[in-house]
Amino acid sequence: QVQLVESGGGLVQTGGSLRLSCAASGRTLSNYVMGWFRQAPGKEREFVAAISRRGLGTDYADSVKGRFTISRDNAKNTVYLQMNSLKSEDTAVYSCAATWQTGLPARSSAYDYWGQGTQVTVSS
Repeated sequence: QVQLVESGGGLVQTGGSLRLSCAASGRTLSNYVMGWFRQAPGKEREFVAAISRRGLGTDYADSVKGRFTISRDNAKNTVYLQMNSLKSEDTAVYSCAATWQTGLPARSSAYDYWGQGTQVTVSS
């Protein structure tokens, strides 16, 4: 089993940037495909980005493509989400997740382990 802890959330103005981190413990992160999801108040959890085990493949939701970048450092057992050009609609709790599955799944049910989430608030 792997434990995931997110950090890096906070309050930022529209157009600003944040970098989220997801630190893993318990098992080697390179065993897992990793994803970032977010959930805004009153809305369903939605897919943000995913990255393959060695970081060679990535996938993004259309809403963040070109603004967000997912990356990983397996030596540090950490996954990152660089968020640029932030908009008010990016406000949400962001969670990282790990899956044994192949590919880059976008559905949350495909993921086996979840962090507790970190709040990102974008103000105008």
